[in-house]
Amino acid sequence: MTDLMTFLQNLRRPSLLIDAARFGVKHYKRGKYLRQVLRSDAVLSHGAALAKLISAEAELEDQRKTGDVAYNCRRHLEVLIAMMGEAELMQN
Repeated sequence: MTDLMTFLQNLRRPSLLIDAARFGVKHYKRGKYLRQVLRSDAVLSHGAALAKLISAEAELEDQRKTGDVAYNCRRHLEVLIAMMGEAELMQN
C-alpha cells in the first residue's frame, strides 16, 4: 500500500486537472461513482479498484499527451476523482 500511495503522491498532471479532481473528491460516493467510472457492477476491494483506475488513468494520460482525438477530459477527471477517493478510503 505504501508504494501505491507514493505512486499517487508523485503523479504529475496539469494543475487544473488535479485541482478539479481535488474538488470533486469531496463529493465522492464509492457505491455509485465507482460503478459508473469502472463501468462495472462488480464489487472490488479498494486496492483492486485502485489498480484498475491507475491503468485507465495511464491510458487517458497517454491520449492527452499524444493529442489523441479519442481523449476525453471529463472521463480523465472522473477517473482521477475515483483514484483519489479510493486512496483516501484506503488510508482510513
